[in-house]
Amino acid sequence: MAPPGSVGEAAATCLVRLRATRPLVHCLTNMVTMHTVAQAIRAAGAVPVMASAPEEVDEVAASADAVVINLGTPSRERLVAAHRAAGVAVARGRPVVLDPVAAGVSAFRTAAARGFLAGPGVAIVRANAGEAAALHGATGTVRGVEALDVGEPAEAARALARRYGTVAAITGATDHVHDGRRHIVVDHQTAALDGVIGAGDLATALVGACAAVEADHLLAAAAGLVLLDVAASQAATAAAGPGSLLPALLDALAALPSERLAAHTGARVVENAWI
Repeated sequence: MAPPGSVGEAAATCLVRLRATRPLVHCLTNMVTMHTVAQAIRAAGAVPVMASAPEEVDEVAASADAVVINLGTPSRERLVAAHRAAGVAVARGRPVVLDPVAAGVSAFRTAAARGFLAGPGVAIVRANAGEAAALHGATGTVRGVEALDVGEPAEAARALARRYGTVAAITGATDHVHDGRRHIVVDHQTAALDGVIGAGDLATALVGACAAVEADHLLAAAAGLVLLDVAASQAATAAAGPGSLLPALLDALAALPSERLAAHTGARVVENAWI
């Protein structure tokens, strides 16, 4: 497989494919941000479905092009449903994207996230550096859903990817995407999302949408992060603060020209081991 001409061009290709094919993205997601996540997926061009009842997840997952599992508001029933949806997706060869929200805050959350990663089929894990540290055994601190005193995020991405054989997309002041051999860095064009509750959930959802149309999971993860960053940068010019940023972000996602993604010069390949 050849490397992309640029990460921005790969992101632009994902956006074109999303709008052309309208893949179905099944989200078992955080109840705090469910509506916003669904809106963002739809604005990007994909079709969201937010089914989480154990009675229907098998059927819904069987029709999905990607499954996104977010552990923001976990319960035993929701975890059972998520494992069932993930199993169906893996059996059908569809990508599963995991967001281990606040892993490290409680033994329950950490064990739940590790349970998904230890099994087969998690294509991409999107986390902050504190969550990543908790999952691969390094020292890190998570307060609520925020990472504190977590060390080097690039190393966290590499370690998580290698431990679980997945793509690790570690987001923060700079995003690092690693699959154990290849490393992509995404420098942000804006910090406007720093004050928005659920910004990580949006990142995970857009990564999942891109994974539905891009078979190279490293590129899909990077593309989703570039898509969110460029849309947030555009939205920030029209927003007065976090309250007005989210509506502006949805508008930006819906109207974003793919050329804007291709021009994102802050996304770059650091370690190139394409074979």
